[in-house]
Amino acid sequence: MSIRNFNVSLSPEDAANRIQSEIINGSISGTLVDHYVRNAGTTEMHVIIMEKYYMRSNNRASVTSTIDNFDGVTRVHVVAAGSSEGVFFRFDWGAGSNFANSVEWALKDHIIEGE
Repeated sequence: MSIRNFNVSLSPEDAANRIQSEIINGSISGTLVDHYVRNAGTTEMHVIIMEKYYMRSNNRASVTSTIDNFDGVTRVHVVAAGSSEGVFFRFDWGAGSNFANSVEWALKDHIIEGE
């Protein structure tokens, strides 16, 4: 499992679109599982769940991105999971970190504050 938190200088919708474009168009096996959106006045939240096959761990990993502007800045929370190989061992050969990094990479030019 790999977790990232950072702020970007984009609207939540623009950030969500860039993430989807990077994962789906930048990969043969990247797929969108779900994109959930909630709006409340001028604030919005996007939850994006995507999957991708990783040969190194011989399974599909998932990445969930939660994007909101509740505090006046667009915040991105990313969790990659399901990339471990085997039943008892949680060793994923770096697949989870790579998947979380791909979300951060999609927004790299717009990151304004990391954690």
